[in-house]
Amino acid sequence: MSRISFVPVAEWPKALRSFSGAEGARDIELGITRMLAHAPAAAMGPLQFGAALVSNRTLPERLIELLRLRIAFHNQCRSCMAIRYQRAASDLTEADVCSLETPSEADQLNDKERLAIELGDRFACDHLSIDDAFFTELKDEFTEAEVMELLMHCALYVGVGRLAAVLDMTEELPAGFAQPFGSDHIVSPSSDAPVLVR
Repeated sequence: MSRISFVPVAEWPKALRSFSGAEGARDIELGITRMLAHAPAAAMGPLQFGAALVSNRTLPERLIELLRLRIAFHNQCRSCMAIRYQRAASDLTEADVCSLETPSEADQLNDKERLAIELGDRFACDHLSIDDAFFTELKDEFTEAEVMELLMHCALYVGVGRLAAVLDMTEELPAGFAQPFGSDHIVSPSSDAPVLVR
């Protein structure tokens, strides 16, 4: 059960309703915004940051979704682990998601995906290990603009994912996500996993 109450959409300021696409959205698509709506002016900051990353994305949707899911695992954010975003759904199988348990051994991941996932691991768990040598590795595979894009995604997913984990928003999740997991495995949702429009 979420630790902060959901603000009904009808009580959201018009700007927040409009920006978030709240009209006609399913509850699960409204996600954490239902709690952020307690501070609607401040909520626009993380929402606009996330929207800017989506609308200005240059990296493959699959790579970004793999990065998001791996960071969700580190955050132990059950809602973040359960959902799949529609823009990447056709390029991502649940076998790919399960491969995130041991990404260095996963045959279905390419070198860029593995490196982006390693960046996510370091950002979430040991950010000071992202040193000059690791930046050299990143710049061998990605342009500097792409590295910056990856880093901004990491910042969003670590920060907002931990916020979501602390808020414990699990009401609409598939049954397999209702209870906390151990910190050492990735859980793949059943076929009724929520797929979100984004």
